Amino acid sequence: MINDIVSFLGQNIEMIYILILSVFVGVEVIGKVPAVLHTPLMSGANAIHGVVIVGAIIVMLNTPVDNILALALGFVAVVLGTLNVIGGFAVTDRMLEMFKKK
Repeated sequence: MINDIVSFLGQNIEMIYILILSVFVGVEVIGKVPAVLHTPLMSGANAIHGVVIVGAIIVMLNTPVDNILALALGFVAVVLGTLNVIGGFAVTDRMLEMFKKK
């Protein structure tokens, strides 16, 4: 078990470095955003989550019918991704309502 983990880490060390660096870059970028822009930034990020929905659907289409775990995880990804997209558009709509004349 431990040997498998060590060999996996050794084979994918470049990807692990990229993941760690992307976390640091993400924290720095988000940390520099003014508080006024957090809502539009998050609503846009939630709308981009549609890519996850498409990816989950593609993975589910290529998954064998007897692999229940993969199908269940794909279904959960589609449901949560859809909720995130709807939430992103709802936040954007509320934000745009603030700029309409009464």
